[in-house]
Amino acid sequence: MKNLSIPIKYGFAIGAGLIVYFLILSVLNVHIYPLFSLFNGVIMAVGMWLALKAYRSSKGAKFKYQKGFMACLLTGFNATIIFSLFFALYASEINPDFLSNLINMWRTDYGTNIGIVLFVVSVMGFATSLVLTLAYMQLFKKSWNTKEGKEHTY
Repeated sequence: MKNLSIPIKYGFAIGAGLIVYFLILSVLNVHIYPLFSLFNGVIMAVGMWLALKAYRSSKGAKFKYQKGFMACLLTGFNATIIFSLFFALYASEINPDFLSNLINMWRTDYGTNIGIVLFVVSVMGFATSLVLTLAYMQLFKKSWNTKEGKEHTY
């Protein structure tokens, strides 16, 4: 992919949105409850959809399914990396007590190991990116089982 500006720009925007949301939860002191991380998926979904639409409009008639797939996936991966880096910084430097509050139920098995928590955060972000990309690209693939065989224009 020659032009990475859209995945980078939207990846940074999604990452910033995730960070701002996390900091708002932190101010409200509810960031230790994993239930609130469900809204992260909404932030990712909206950002990745906007990135895919921007990529498609920038390519116009030259839009290719495979390139759109990569643009959407890279957007999500960039956002995940940015948020994971912030999360590591937050849990190790900004609020070192955060992990002990977050994983009370894991304390006996895993301790407060930032590596495990960071791994889980990263895997969740990468999985969300992959699932959203696969779902969104269904809207742009050409139909093989209809008479028209036309591409949807969402």
